[in-house]
Amino acid sequence: MNIRDHLFEMQDLAYRNFHSKLIPTVDKDRIIGVRTPKLRDLAKELKGTDEAEEFLSVLPHYYYEENNLHGFLLEYIKEYDACITALNEFLPYVDNWATCDMMAPKCFKKNLSQLDEQCKLWIADGGTYTVRFAVNMLMKYYLDDNFSPEYSELVASIDSEDYYIRMVVAWYFATALAKQYDAILPYLENRRLEAWTHNKTIQKALESYRISTEQKQYLRTLKIRKLTL
Repeated sequence: MNIRDHLFEMQDLAYRNFHSKLIPTVDKDRIIGVRTPKLRDLAKELKGTDEAEEFLSVLPHYYYEENNLHGFLLEYIKEYDACITALNEFLPYVDNWATCDMMAPKCFKKNLSQLDEQCKLWIADGGTYTVRFAVNMLMKYYLDDNFSPEYSELVASIDSEDYYIRMVVAWYFATALAKQYDAILPYLENRRLEAWTHNKTIQKALESYRISTEQKQYLRTLKIRKLTL
């Protein structure tokens, strides 16, 4: 049985109908309807096999779940350079926020001194989900002990009208407020972000349990309101 047949064996049509509404950039006929835990289990089962290597070598995939499985298999690549090469082959074919946001290769944790430079290259690439993936990695790995203001400057410098890029930038700054409040607050006080992203950052920060009541009260005063004549 090939991988696609295996995916259809796990199909849940009710889940397909529900999940398709969450990823409007993917046609419903390209969604099989396989729950993420089952995809992760399949990736764990396939990792390191000839079948997995053959699957990873064939791009683009047709089905949404095939892309997700591809991303989960990439997480198991142990050698950093090989993982980056495989990601660079795959990212141009990522066509939705969910596939993009699910990926977090395990080898990145041991290679943070190199990953930040790669994130800069991904952001310079300009592709919607390549940029989004880079910001996700900066948010995941560089907002705690490895935080540096240069990363926030890099994210703030992203100039895009794409909804999925603006949204991840807002998520980055909302998360950064929770972890590096004093360093990040000036981005809002000085209106460094585009207006929609600025307000979305505040909205997401207000929803966070990691930001204090006093901080939220102040953030509300920074919201950009439309001028009325």
